[in-house]
Amino acid sequence: MCSDRGAGAVAVEVAYARPDKQVVIPLRVPAGTTLAAAIERSGIERRFPEIDWTVNTVGVFGRRADPGAVVRDGDRVEIYRPLRVDPKEARRQRARSIGPDPAPR
Repeated sequence: MCSDRGAGAVAVEVAYARPDKQVVIPLRVPAGTTLAAAIERSGIERRFPEIDWTVNTVGVFGRRADPGAVVRDGDRVEIYRPLRVDPKEARRQRARSIGPDPAPR
């Protein structure tokens, strides 16, 4: 395994957000590190003990990804909370509360 400071290291960020708090942790990891290993190395699970791998998923820049995927230099590894409401249903509810669009001019 190579050193974090050598030419084989990559810079990544690990991000997690709750409605009341968001954290982005920058770190350098050896080339070949997986998303799961980067998350573990960041220590974010100690700061947010509610992270539960039976319900949380991960991704990179808004796209779901396998925790075993290898990170690339500049990646933002994101931990996603489960959705409380289906996004399509939430949009429908907002549209109903606003009413119909005004006529175009």
